[in-house]
Amino acid sequence: MDASTRSSVKHLILLGDGMADLPVPELGGRTPLEVARKPAIDALARRSACGLVRTVPYGIPPGSDSANLSVMGYDPRQCYTGRSPIEAVSMGIDLADGDVAFRCNLVTLSEGAAYAGRTMVDYSSDEIPSEESAVLIGALNRAFADDEIRFFPGRSYRHCMVWKGGPKDCVLVPPHDILTCGIAPHLPAGPGADRLLRMMEASVKILSDHPVNRKRVAAGLRPANAAWIWGQGTRPKVEPIADLFGLRGSVISAVDLVKGLGILAGLRVVDVPGATGTLETDFAGKRDAAIAEFASGQDYVYLHVEAPDECGHRHEVDRKVESIERIDAELAAPLFAWLERNRAETGQEYRILVLPDHPTPLPLRTHTADPVPFVWHDSARPDAARGRAAERYDEASCAATGYFVEEGHTLFGRFVAGGF
Repeated sequence: MDASTRSSVKHLILLGDGMADLPVPELGGRTPLEVARKPAIDALARRSACGLVRTVPYGIPPGSDSANLSVMGYDPRQCYTGRSPIEAVSMGIDLADGDVAFRCNLVTLSEGAAYAGRTMVDYSSDEIPSEESAVLIGALNRAFADDEIRFFPGRSYRHCMVWKGGPKDCVLVPPHDILTCGIAPHLPAGPGADRLLRMMEASVKILSDHPVNRKRVAAGLRPANAAWIWGQGTRPKVEPIADLFGLRGSVISAVDLVKGLGILAGLRVVDVPGATGTLETDFAGKRDAAIAEFASGQDYVYLHVEAPDECGHRHEVDRKVESIERIDAELAAPLFAWLERNRAETGQEYRILVLPDHPTPLPLRTHTADPVPFVWHDSARPDAARGRAAERYDEASCAATGYFVEEGHTLFGRFVAGGF
């Protein structure tokens, strides 16, 4: 679409990664969304269309990659190729035809046993700082890099390995899916598995006694004592959102995966210095960045918050509730108020979509493909949501409206078109 067909409506997607859940015994059989104090989003739900949407199609792994693709308006069945190539795009890695990208986590494995007898203690090595992890990735490159394989440093524990002509069909398990579990049943299998396993096992010897890890142990922190390789794929092909929907947009996230999706979609990637992907992220910085993007003339902001997902993986019940409350108080309330003030001053209407990408249930500590609750508000059509409003924003209240979107990637198109 050319500039003459661009939208004059502001569009905000506020995505709490992994925010949906199952009933939790520690919360009296309620979910974190049911327990959390979130007056701004609850008030929006009472005057908006609410329902459930299936963001992960049947047969697709329930990851943040496929689910965020769907929320952004792309059908994962048509363009999903794996997680790591999306992160590689964000890291500025130029993937050629035939290159296969892999995610490389720096993890903490238990000690005192043969490699296969160890346990996944921490998939993030106590959220190792990027400065330290880059040194460890350098050590892996010195040990393993050749004409085919090279490692690239990313953020914290999240890094990338590129294998020219590498295997695409090996069976690899995300480390956050096996937290506290023995690794033996989850080691690489299929094409290329032998080489991957040799590197993963050898990484323990390279990293365990590295000076970076000796300092971490002395400071009472978990060592990044192993590389865990997973999430392989080739560069996906997607059309820019500007061409598909006529929106000039921005993405705000601390996560390379979501930034990579934004780059592929032609969105402006906004870096917030204090954004961490955890509960300690700079919520105010993200809020201010979103407002600045709208004020600069952007039609669309995709604001992604990773904290609920991290808390779900770690079974941090109270912190997951807190993450939702902070999303409401520090992001939703001020952003909703700014959009309304801007409407009063300029006459510019706005649309808001609040949802998770997927559930990350505390009892399971991993992602599921279950439908997620959403709130969809259109300031120009306050009566259009009649019969689909909910008293609160949570799983049960949104399900009770009976509004269900089976093809999750179609929700974005409806949202932009303003058609409930």
